[in-house]
Amino acid sequence: MCIEDKLFPKTNSFINSEQQPLADMDEFSGKIRAVKDAQTDDDFCVVARVEAFIAGWDVDEAATGGIVLSRRCGCGAYSQQKNSPDQILEFMKHWQNTCPVVIVPTMYYDTPTDVFEKAGISLVIWANHLLHSSISAMQTTAAEIYKTQSLGNVEPNVVPVKEIFRLQNADELKQAEKRYLPVK
Repeated sequence: MCIEDKLFPKTNSFINSEQQPLADMDEFSGKIRAVKDAQTDDDFCVVARVEAFIAGWDVDEAATGGIVLSRRCGCGAYSQQKNSPDQILEFMKHWQNTCPVVIVPTMYYDTPTDVFEKAGISLVIWANHLLHSSISAMQTTAAEIYKTQSLGNVEPNVVPVKEIFRLQNADELKQAEKRYLPVK
């Protein structure tokens, strides 16, 4: 679970980011401690999403905030920045390795993964490009269907319905129906 240091109402980090206020460190720490206190499963992971770089803070302020959070709350820091890995790599030089660091390199996707590994980054989330590619594929498919008024040309390029059912684990649903629904 990621908790951001944003204030309500939350706006995407890349929309008017310099104008987005961040939560006070005490408030943010309190939110994280509340989640950790309610935690019942050791496998549940809380990540503090620090938006300092997006909001225009410098490396020292970001590192100080991240270190304070990790000491107060014992959870991983998560950082995102706009255009290049420079700030996060500088941040890692200041980081005292008090907990794992997670990044999402949405806007600096050309950086080789080994650069992050050498810097001591614990986890890279490649989240947005799966969404981006699915939108591109849907737009291409929709354009072809509109143009030809048929599914004939797109059917060979899409996954079969069986694959959708496999991903949904439809067999588990069938087993649950057998177990819990009355027999007719």
